[in-house]
Amino acid sequence: MTAGNQTEAASAPSAENSVEQAARHASEVEQLRNMIRELLSLVESLRDEAKDAEVLESRVLQLREANQNLVLATFGAQDLQASAEAAIRRQTEFLSMLAHELRNPLQPIAMANELLGRITAAHPQLPKLHGIVSRQVGHMVRLVDDLLDASRVSSGKITLQKRALLLSEIIDSAVETSQPFIAKRNQQLIIKLPPYPIVIHGDLVRLAQVFSNLLINATKFTPENERITITAQKLENAVTVSVKDNGAGIPVEIQPFIFDLFTQGFRSLERSQGGLGIGLSLVRTILDLHDGTVKVRSKGTGFGSEFTVLLPLSGAAPEGSGGPLSKAVPARHRRILLIEDNVDANETLKLLLELEGHAVTSIFDGPGGLAMAMENIYDVIVCDIGLPGMNGFEIVKQLRASALEPAPCVIATSGYNQAEDRTHAMEAGFDHYLVKPVAIDILMALISLDAD
Repeated sequence: MTAGNQTEAASAPSAENSVEQAARHASEVEQLRNMIRELLSLVESLRDEAKDAEVLESRVLQLREANQNLVLATFGAQDLQASAEAAIRRQTEFLSMLAHELRNPLQPIAMANELLGRITAAHPQLPKLHGIVSRQVGHMVRLVDDLLDASRVSSGKITLQKRALLLSEIIDSAVETSQPFIAKRNQQLIIKLPPYPIVIHGDLVRLAQVFSNLLINATKFTPENERITITAQKLENAVTVSVKDNGAGIPVEIQPFIFDLFTQGFRSLERSQGGLGIGLSLVRTILDLHDGTVKVRSKGTGFGSEFTVLLPLSGAAPEGSGGPLSKAVPARHRRILLIEDNVDANETLKLLLELEGHAVTSIFDGPGGLAMAMENIYDVIVCDIGLPGMNGFEIVKQLRASALEPAPCVIATSGYNQAEDRTHAMEAGFDHYLVKPVAIDILMALISLDAD
């Protein structure tokens, strides 16, 4: 082999190595590039994750803040609810106490007026004066009842004693209550009821209150010598009863709020007529409790108004409405102990009972009343609840515990008219509970009934 050939043979492997090295280098470069791209992608992904983490952390912080606000709002709502409930309790207690304080002076006024009614022949002006006092006492009693009913509405304490009733029975009761107002303004009341019986399941007193409130409102805002119409119409499963007048009417803008408690617009209308602006709110509340509704329609001021009540029908037969007090009871002369600390109330009621032929012993305090009841025999004890030295509840408890024979009938008289007051009296041992001013005919009937 010549020298030239040897040189070419030596350089050939070197060139091949260079190509291989170049290829390896290119491959390594590509790998590095791929790695760099992957690293860059990873960095970008990490940046995105970091951003997401920041967003997540921010949202967590927002959630924590919202949760803290929710907790604070919950405690705030609980505090507001507790404050509202406390305010309602204070209002109920205040109205109950106010009613009690108003009823106490009404008792001797009503009794004195009852006595006046028995001597109206003594002077030609006495019948007129007797009528004035009777109407005003009745008006005061109604205002006191409205105050308490407003409290019951706000606290949801209205209770019902439901039974099957005739619609005519309800309307008759409402008309009886409203008749003095209608007669005073010389208005004509027209009643249009179906000739067949319509039965409703409800509370007679409360449903009669619904229609008497509507009638009395109608008399207030209807001119003298005008007419008011009650119309009933039977539907498939309900009955509608409308009370329509051609009086002052109701402004269109306050009609949507006419049944709200103390609606200002309607109160301004009522100021000249008297009243507390509570009646229509009670109407709606009572009807709600009977699954009924009430609507008003008026074209505006000066165009009269029409209130339409809808009540569901009952499939039951009406129960007899006559109770023990509805029967004529023969008069019986009884031995009566009267315990009453109000001097005027004590003296007037004692005189009324004596005029009925009863033998009456009166006393003005609790301990003295208990001592008289324990030492003597009485057929009936008429006992006030709020007494100096010992209240009526304690008196009757001790009387019942002593097992007196014969046991007297004990009648409570009180200015309080809450359901819990009646329950407390019955649990203490009272036989009957009368609210001041006591209706003398009911008291006399109870005395006669328990004489048998």
